[in-house]
Amino acid sequence: MSHTSKTRSSFFSHIPHAITMLFGIIIFVSLLTYILPAGMYERVLVNGRKTVIPNSYRTIISTPIGILDMFKAIPLGFKAAVEIIFIVLAGGIMFGFMDKTKAVENAVGTLVKKLGLRNKYLIIVIMTFIYGILGIAVGYENNIAMVPIAAVLSLALGGDLILATGISVGAMTVGFGLSPINPYTVGTGHKLAELPMFSGALLRSLLCFAALSIMAFYNVRYFKKITLDPTKSLGKDLDVSELSLSQPIETYRLTIRNWIVISIFFLGLAIILYGVFNLNWYINELSAIFLMIALLSGLVSNMSATKMSETVLKSVSLAAPGAFMVGFATSIKVLMEMGNIGDTISHQLSTILQGLPLHASAICMSISQSVINFFIPSGSGQALATLPVMLPLGESLGLTRQITILAFQIGDGVSNLINPTLGGLIAMLSMCRVPIDRWLRFIFPVLLSIVAISFLTLIIAVTINYN
Repeated sequence: MSHTSKTRSSFFSHIPHAITMLFGIIIFVSLLTYILPAGMYERVLVNGRKTVIPNSYRTIISTPIGILDMFKAIPLGFKAAVEIIFIVLAGGIMFGFMDKTKAVENAVGTLVKKLGLRNKYLIIVIMTFIYGILGIAVGYENNIAMVPIAAVLSLALGGDLILATGISVGAMTVGFGLSPINPYTVGTGHKLAELPMFSGALLRSLLCFAALSIMAFYNVRYFKKITLDPTKSLGKDLDVSELSLSQPIETYRLTIRNWIVISIFFLGLAIILYGVFNLNWYINELSAIFLMIALLSGLVSNMSATKMSETVLKSVSLAAPGAFMVGFATSIKVLMEMGNIGDTISHQLSTILQGLPLHASAICMSISQSVINFFIPSGSGQALATLPVMLPLGESLGLTRQITILAFQIGDGVSNLINPTLGGLIAMLSMCRVPIDRWLRFIFPVLLSIVAISFLTLIIAVTINYN
C-alpha cells in the first residue's frame, strides 16, 4: 500500500512545469520533421471548407525545422492564436469588473447561505452537471466567462482552485467532447459520412452522462480528501486573491446594484447565445460582449474613470499568464504546418489499423485520433483532415460509419482533458489560475476512468453493429 502511494507520488512529481512541457513538445515536433517524411493529402473545397480526398496522400520535399524557424514559430503561434489570447484578456477584464462590484462574491455567498454548507457535496454534483450541460449545449470557448464563478464557489465551500477546475473546466470539456449534438465533431462527421445529423444520439447520450457522473464523483472525492487533510490539496499555494469570500457566509445578501450587474451579465450571455446560434458569432464577437459587460458593470456601480482604468490593468495582469500559454501552445500547430508532417502522421496511423481484429480496430482508431488531436486540436479541422480517410478505412475493416465517427469523437473529446495544445483548455485553466501541470495531476485518474468506459462503449457499439 505504502509502496503504491510512493510510486504514484513519484510519478506525479515528475510532471514538468507547463512552460517546460510545451517547450519540450516544440523541440520534439521540430525533431520529428527530420525523422518523418513530409507529405500531404489533396484537398477539395466543400461548403467553403477544405476536405481531404481519400487515397490522395503523397510525399513532398522535406521541410525540416531549423533552430531559427523553431523559435520563429513561437511569435507566429501568438499571431495565429490572437483571437483566443484576447478573449482570455477580455474575460479577465469582465470578471475583474464584476468582482470589483462584489456582485459575484455576494451572489455565491448568498447561494451557499441559502442552500447551506451541509449540502456542499450536493452543490458540487449539481454544479458539475450544470457546467457539463453548458459544454453539451453551448460549446467550449463560449463558456469561458463562467469559469471564474466556479472558482469563487469552490473557495466558498471550503475547496480549492483545483476543485474549481474540476467542476467547470473538467465538466465542460467532458460535456463538449462527448456531446451527442457536438456540431464540430459529430455534426461535421455526419455530414462527411452522409448520415442523418446527430443520429445515434442515445448511445452517445448514455456515454456522456456516464462520463459526467465520473467527473462529479471524482470532484466530490477530491473535496472530501482535502477537507480531511488540507496538505493533500494540489492548489494550496495558488493565488486566490479576490476570489475568496471576504466575510462570513451568514452576512451575505444581494444589493440592488448587485442584481443589476448580474442581470447585465446574464443578458450578455443571452445575446452571445443568440449570436452564436443565429448570426455565426465566434471569438471576436464574444470578446466584444465581455468588454461591454465590463463597461456597463463599472458604470452602474459608479466607478470613476481612474478606478475603471486601474481595474482593467489589474485584470489584465492576472489573465496575462494564461493568455501567454495559449499563444505558446499554438506554436506547436504552426510547427506542424511548417514541417508538413500532420498529414504524414494521419496516413501512417491509418495504415497501422489495417489487418486488426474488429473490436481492436475500433479502439485503435480512437487511440490514433487521440494522437492526431495533439497535433490538430481543432475538432472540425481534425474531422475534415482525418474522417475522409478513416471512413472508407473503417468500412473496409467492417466498421459502420457511425462506429468510425464515435471512435473519432471519443479519441478527440476525451484526450482534450489533457491536451496542452488545445487553446480553449489552456485559456479556461488560466481563468482559474491553475497551471496545466497541476491540472494533469488532478485529472489523470478521471481520464483513465472515462477512457475505460468509452472503450467499453466502443466494444458494445461494434457488438451491436451500431448504425
